[in-house]
Amino acid sequence: MIVVPTQPHLPHLHNLKSPATEDVTPFRQTTMDSLLREVQQLFEQQLRVDALLALSKKLQAEFKERLRSSPQCMLPSHNYTLPHGKEHGTYLALEVGGSTLRVALVDLYGRHAPTQNLRVRRIVTSTIDNNVRGLRGWAFFDWIAAKIGEMLAADREARDHMQLKEPLPMGIAWSFPIDQTSIRSGNIIGMGKGFHCSTSKGHDLGDLITQACQRLNLNIRLDAIVNDSSAAVLSRAYVDPSTRLAVILGTGLNAAIHLPVSSLHDSKFGARQFPTWVETTHVLVNTELSMFGKTAFPITRWDEYLNANHILPDYQPMEYLIAGGYLGEILRLIIIEAIETAGLFDGRIAPSLLVPYSIDTHTLAMIEADTYPSLSPSCKAFQEKYQLIHSPTPMEMHFIRLVIISISHRSQGYFTAAIYALSTLLDETRQGNAEDDLDHICIGCDGSVINKYPGYMKKSQALLDQLVVTEQDIGRKRIVLESAGESAVLGAGVAVAMANATA
Repeated sequence: MIVVPTQPHLPHLHNLKSPATEDVTPFRQTTMDSLLREVQQLFEQQLRVDALLALSKKLQAEFKERLRSSPQCMLPSHNYTLPHGKEHGTYLALEVGGSTLRVALVDLYGRHAPTQNLRVRRIVTSTIDNNVRGLRGWAFFDWIAAKIGEMLAADREARDHMQLKEPLPMGIAWSFPIDQTSIRSGNIIGMGKGFHCSTSKGHDLGDLITQACQRLNLNIRLDAIVNDSSAAVLSRAYVDPSTRLAVILGTGLNAAIHLPVSSLHDSKFGARQFPTWVETTHVLVNTELSMFGKTAFPITRWDEYLNANHILPDYQPMEYLIAGGYLGEILRLIIIEAIETAGLFDGRIAPSLLVPYSIDTHTLAMIEADTYPSLSPSCKAFQEKYQLIHSPTPMEMHFIRLVIISISHRSQGYFTAAIYALSTLLDETRQGNAEDDLDHICIGCDGSVINKYPGYMKKSQALLDQLVVTEQDIGRKRIVLESAGESAVLGAGVAVAMANATA
């Protein structure tokens, strides 16, 4: 990462690791106005169109390099084609994440259906808490099977299907590391995140879930395994044939892109046997986008501190600057410095603000969206949530709001540069196929930040349009961001429909 020259590094940040007691800083070294001007300069000076294009070119070089060599990024999936939009039927879809299990029935009606193309007919969400993570042996998969059974029991059509000899086909969006060996199979590498079912390591995911369902007499067959970003591409491409790319931007960050097989080095595919029943000129690639940008992105002293104190420093540099899991922490670090050096909150640090990652993205969104001149709703909510001794003054809350705007603007700018770089990769690798007939490229978007943070997608789209216009002379296609809500379960449903169509 490029560290932007700034003032000395957070002179009082030792207080961030102090016991959770109120601290009073006796000396002021700057003013809130001066600190705000510095924050705005550092966070927004790289957001000019020419700077974003230069940043995009650096990321393009990284993408091309890791398409040839990296074992961690640009990973080819077992999805070679995109949906043609004629797939139809009802499919069972699962989304298994670190904290949530979602079991759904997905109906596909076709791209040209008169009313809706696809829908989640029924969905049940279950929390994966510490008790569930603590399940040992095969008990975690038995728990999943039980949740599947509960959801199916509530749906008459699904109950009727379960009486037939033909099993109900299922797709799964799996968020844990897996050595996938086919669209239907893959050996679990590990679970992490506090899970205790270590005996599952090395076992085939399809077998584990199928056997757990059989123990409950559930007539189910796992036919497709996808990750969340690939699912987003499939769900959006089912509706819009111009889709070649999708991004997940919520707590974390990732993207998937449909590229020619020839753009990846042979080593990326290992000893894989390509299927003969489907065209394999292209492949859906899991970019692991969060891992890029270490040497490309300019960073501030607050970013440097966040990275140095992260459990995995430098592991996901783009995510640390862009994603919702970190925007609030950047704000917290700036607030602490403002308390210590500029007299914010009379120099008093509330114990709650000493807790790392205690400020969430919802708080940022609420304050940025506050249009009251006095920001009274934000003042009241911030005091109550973080237990300040006194409510922030309007001036203090305006300072915080303007800092938030700078943080979110930078996130939007860096996100846009990354998306533009990926779309450029699409342009450079297209091989005289249907993409040449498209006047634009659609990017499916899912995640709480891109879809719910106030103005995030609209502002990112405006930036993308500026970048495209600037490079119109090289024949760039327009890039269109489109929401792809519920993409994990819908994409898993589309994936299993495609697998059944080619079986």
